[in-house]
Amino acid sequence: MTRRVFVLAATAGSFALLAGAFAFQYIGGMAPCDMCLWQRWPHAAAILIGIVSLAVPGRLLPFLGALAALSTAAIAAYHTGVERGWWEGPTTCTSGPTGGLTPQELLDQIMAAPLVRCDEVAWEMFGLSMASWNMIASLFLMLLWLAAMRQSR
Repeated sequence: MTRRVFVLAATAGSFALLAGAFAFQYIGGMAPCDMCLWQRWPHAAAILIGIVSLAVPGRLLPFLGALAALSTAAIAAYHTGVERGWWEGPTTCTSGPTGGLTPQELLDQIMAAPLVRCDEVAWEMFGLSMASWNMIASLFLMLLWLAAMRQSR
């Protein structure tokens, strides 16, 4: 397979994942949490890199595409850990401790909580959340980008 085929496949993959995220949001009515939104940016960057990479030869752009895919996979892995309770997520995205709070402090914490929390799995398939599936798919896309880089002259 050629560099062009690998670049097209990786770019189309990021486009499909991004389109799927928007479909869940706007067609399925599933609002994203902050960490879900963070995972979209590297896919958008990979799409732009892919478009430019079709016109510009060399290894740099496929390397940057691989880095973008790895970035979203890393964010997704972190998000998966937050969803599974393996570690705490950002305080802007998860529930804080409630022990020892006065009723007013508890009310203030509830009122300041985001509408969509990052530490709750909103959708899953075969026991894996959307963040987990994004991580797996993004690691595969990274391999496509690396193959494109290897095919570059």
